[in-house]
Amino acid sequence: MTRFDHVGISVPDLEAATSWYCDALDLTAAPVFAIPGTDLRGVMLLHESGYRIELLHRPSASPGPTPDSALDAAGTHGFGHMCLCVEDVAAEFARLVEAGAGVSMPPQPAPRPGASMAFVTDPYGNLIELLDRA
Repeated sequence: MTRFDHVGISVPDLEAATSWYCDALDLTAAPVFAIPGTDLRGVMLLHESGYRIELLHRPSASPGPTPDSALDAAGTHGFGHMCLCVEDVAAEFARLVEAGAGVSMPPQPAPRPGASMAFVTDPYGNLIELLDRA
């Protein structure tokens, strides 16, 4: 059996990113790890529902593209966004913006009938979709 395990995100400041993700998305951090023989450090963040986000940091890393929208992200091959299912898109959107998330797309109807969606960015420009699958 195959199942999705986690998404990895390269960040410029591991400690600050860990703090933001844990506070904003109610995640718990495992101990920081390092890959011997490299300058790579990381931390796995866990949500009680089971999803995980792995934050990775290399001091020598350079910034990649930070798309302004999901449409822009789909214009480049590779990682575009992650999506979190939430009960109330508007409330979660407002809470995350208050926590320092950037606004990419305010709450609006999703292509799926009856569903709502919105997009925010983490402090580093990574897109996070909020979706209610009611």
